[in-house]
Amino acid sequence: MTETQKRRALVQFSALCYFLFVEGWNDGSSGPLLPRIQKVYNVDYTIVSLIFVFACVGFISGAISNVYLGERLGFGKVMVLAASCQVIAYSIEAAAPPFPAFVAAFAINGFGLAIQNAQAVGYTSCFKDKPEARMGFIMSCYGAGALCAPLVATQFSALPRWSFHYLASLGLAVANWVVMAVVFKGKTQDECLEQIGLSTEKGTSDRSQMRQIMALKDVHLLAAFILFYVGAEVTIGGWIVTYIIDVRGGGASSGYISTGFFAGLAIGRVGLLWVNKKIGERLALFIYAILCIICELIVWFVPSLAGDAVAVAIVGFFFGPMYPIAMNHARRVFPRWILTGSVGWIAGVGQAGSALVPFMAGAVASKAGIKTLQPVLVGIIGLMTALWALVPKGARRPD
Repeated sequence: MTETQKRRALVQFSALCYFLFVEGWNDGSSGPLLPRIQKVYNVDYTIVSLIFVFACVGFISGAISNVYLGERLGFGKVMVLAASCQVIAYSIEAAAPPFPAFVAAFAINGFGLAIQNAQAVGYTSCFKDKPEARMGFIMSCYGAGALCAPLVATQFSALPRWSFHYLASLGLAVANWVVMAVVFKGKTQDECLEQIGLSTEKGTSDRSQMRQIMALKDVHLLAAFILFYVGAEVTIGGWIVTYIIDVRGGGASSGYISTGFFAGLAIGRVGLLWVNKKIGERLALFIYAILCIICELIVWFVPSLAGDAVAVAIVGFFFGPMYPIAMNHARRVFPRWILTGSVGWIAGVGQAGSALVPFMAGAVASKAGIKTLQPVLVGIIGLMTALWALVPKGARRPD
């Protein structure tokens, strides 16, 4: 790579990191605002969880549309189109419209986020220079966004104009739209990669890219793992505040516990890179999962507000590296010509999990109380660990 190509690669990577920050901001906003949304709209756990249902509809639609739109429009145009969905959604949410319109905006936002996440993660997986470190860093940007959001959302949750938090989100989304338009200029992924000196490869199969992706067993195993991983991550960040307030008697500042979780997430994705390399990513993930389950048991059985806050932050720390580890595995085993599509599908399914699992947790809480959050999380973490055990460890990319 020439110096010009290196600078261009840095700009591209920075642009993708910014989007991951915005995505993390979006996911980190819900937790502190959920109690206020319930109060304003006078709804129970099940009804307020429709936020996650509509987001899930958007995420699934985005995951399905991602490969098709990527092939037809190209990487740069798709990123701008998807970024526009966020601008529209936050504009609606900031106005605090009637509840049906409010939750419908989450579907629009979910559609845009799913496509951008799929394209961004898939594009990052194409980098050949320190790919594991790049994946860990870009995912830490997600954690940084999710860390900052509760700090702001907690303040807005106590204000009369609570929905103005989404004006801050709107500002970030508009900036994201501009960044995607200026950096990638509507070019295809192959054109963008060639600008930074990375070769592109084409498959020899006559089958469509989606059919090739759906024929790979590893795609479905990793997609199932990521679905429950992202679902557990957003469930913790989204419902832990309500749990602390209702079960542990926390006050208005309980929203900062969500900040602690996402701070641990961001730090763990970078701070544990050396551990992943030392003992191997596959074994590391099993160890992290066991430690997370232990910490969740502490939150479940130890009635200490301070102790629970620390345990939740530790869960975030060990949760952090899991997503990059799964994506690095995908980079190693999938053919390069369908790598972006495969990673995009996995990431899109994971985004659906970020809506589906929190809704399930909310539905259970509506029937049996929010105290059920911890056993539900222990079960989900155990299930995703079992799925990781089913992912073949010796597979290699055939190209």
